[in-house]
Amino acid sequence: MKTIAFHLQKGGVGKTSLSGAVAYELSRKGRTILIDLDPQGNASSWLLTQTPVYELASVLYGRVGVTKAIVPTATPKLDILATFGLDGELKMFGENQLASEPFIFCDLIEELARAGYDYAIMDLSPGMGRLERCALIAADEAITPMTPEAFSLDGMDIFAAELAKTKKAMRRGPAHRRIIVNAFDGRIDQHKTIMSQAWELQGFEVFTVPVDPCFRKAQADRVAVQSLPKQKAAKPETLAELRRIGEAVCR
Repeated sequence: MKTIAFHLQKGGVGKTSLSGAVAYELSRKGRTILIDLDPQGNASSWLLTQTPVYELASVLYGRVGVTKAIVPTATPKLDILATFGLDGELKMFGENQLASEPFIFCDLIEELARAGYDYAIMDLSPGMGRLERCALIAADEAITPMTPEAFSLDGMDIFAAELAKTKKAMRRGPAHRRIIVNAFDGRIDQHKTIMSQAWELQGFEVFTVPVDPCFRKAQADRVAVQSLPKQKAAKPETLAELRRIGEAVCR
């Protein structure tokens, strides 16, 4: 099973939007599970129409087996391990338990592989605390979404440095070789400048997702971006780039 984490230490860059959309692309190729590792539970509230009985924290605390907490989405072969945004316990688990169980997400990924999943996508929060670090060391790859602005580019440098520290301390961690520049508008000079700077980063494959209201519409309708009806559909270039990201992840 291949595990991909979406992360940057900055909010509002589209981590949830892109992780959900890429999870959809991967579900076309094999059984895929989206792990909602953001205590706000945005991915869960997006892709589920009803609150599930169990959340990810229930599994981590050992109250229920992982297969019992998995919930199918409306997309075939795409399931989710949800987090409750209201009264959820994921943040508490990260603060109180992970010091003594730093490899619990590695164990979780192994269980999901035994359950028959081909791909796992982890949607992380913007922080870089113990919860995020322990999740990252369980991933095969970290993909960084960013918006075309200077603070996102700075955040990219900070994330790369923090990831290197984590990998050194834990003796394991994900490859980090892909960036997604999200909400790009080629008519804006600053966007073009930041995009060119992203391309200059050594060792990174850069993807560009255009500014597109389809993500907002999909989240309001609680469906995947690719499942929107024709009158609300994403731009062709958005869908093409999402497919390209999915293909790259599978390589």
